[in-house]
Amino acid sequence: MPQMTMVKSLNLAMAEAMREDSNVLVLGQDVGQDEGVFRVTEGLLHEFGADRCIDTPLAEAAIIGAAIGLGFTGYLPIAELQFDGFSFQAFHQIENHARRFRNRTRSRYNCPLVIRMPYGGGIRAIEHHSEAPEATYGHLVGLKVVIPSGPRNARALLRESIYDPDPVIFFEPKALYRAFREDVPEEPETMPIGKGVIARPGKDVTIISYGAMLRMTLEAAEELEDEHNIDAEVLDLLSIAPLDNELIQESVRKTGRVVVVHEAPKHCGFGGEIIARIVEDSLLFLEAPIKRVTGYDTIIPYFSNELTYLPDTDRVVQATLETVEF
Repeated sequence: MPQMTMVKSLNLAMAEAMREDSNVLVLGQDVGQDEGVFRVTEGLLHEFGADRCIDTPLAEAAIIGAAIGLGFTGYLPIAELQFDGFSFQAFHQIENHARRFRNRTRSRYNCPLVIRMPYGGGIRAIEHHSEAPEATYGHLVGLKVVIPSGPRNARALLRESIYDPDPVIFFEPKALYRAFREDVPEEPETMPIGKGVIARPGKDVTIISYGAMLRMTLEAAEELEDEHNIDAEVLDLLSIAPLDNELIQESVRKTGRVVVVHEAPKHCGFGGEIIARIVEDSLLFLEAPIKRVTGYDTIIPYFSNELTYLPDTDRVVQATLETVEF
């Protein structure tokens, strides 16, 4: 099994799908000649040509609008936006059109479309390049919202997204693009959208996370076990729409204690939705108040202050200790 970074595994998923189906194509700013700002589309122009790896103008609304039209005419478009902070220039196409067509046509027409966006902080980027707007898109009924946490599940989930009949927002945690390598099978592999996984089994407390926060959460879980004899179960959601509510409730009912971790601000962050579902379905199983470890309620700061904004192992360990010792 070859080892790959997330960049390489995402590239593999697109190349595989483009070889299998001539209707799969990629479009976006600089995806062809420059091979993407993070080189995720490396080699696609050379192998598949300019008709299937399409450089577009710097015009997010046009990129998504064109991709919607391509989906209606039999193509399976993969649209890349260079950073999720610029997705709001195309928000009307996503909100007013892409997510509504199945309902608008009473399921006579679907809108197959993957919108790939580098997502989140951790690379010391400038403004509009480090946002984490997953809750905004998770609120839009009709979209699927996927957030992988490693090379293997990124490849599997992107393949699944390409062939999904509905529009998928595919957030790629840019801090993980080249952070580590992982075994990725040579044969094609998919994962169902809407199913999370137990990244680390445990019995004392449930820590729920996704995306770039997962690795840090797993490190915190190891520290909790080594230094405090606390056996934490870590859940990796992998998608927030659909949300694997069954996985969450099963773990919460087993441990009775919960910590939720994400890098977006706390106010109206997706952690609030997770907690609401736990309260609705498993309140009487809780042994302590639920803790949230999140970004702060401010715009993510620049450069030297970025790491003080993002959750870290110390904050997760402290929140977990407070929950367990309640």
